[in-house]
Amino acid sequence: MRGLTPGLLALACLLGGPVGVAAAPPTPMPLPKQGACPPGYSPSGAYCVPGRQGRYALPKQGACPAGYFPSSNYCVATAQGRLAVPKVGACPPGYFPSGAYCVQSRSDGKSGLP
Repeated sequence: MRGLTPGLLALACLLGGPVGVAAAPPTPMPLPKQGACPPGYSPSGAYCVPGRQGRYALPKQGACPAGYFPSSNYCVATAQGRLAVPKVGACPPGYFPSGAYCVQSRSDGKSGLP
């Protein structure tokens, strides 16, 4: 996408994302340490902190959701994994149930959440 300025990119994202660009996988975030850290994470006090190779991960609650693989006490997103959150009651709009999790239905970043 030659010539796409940061301002134009921001506008395209607000309008649903640039056409022809695949959605990025969820951004990895620090996790509470529960045994060994997932691949690409390193321990730091009571947390597992993602490094450059870390992928989005969740604390494991039973079977991992669609698009994730188990690693110790965590579920780690595959390259095709979409955002997943622990399920509490019914899944919010824009998410579908997958075991004990709600997984984002759309890959364009429009989750239906604020």
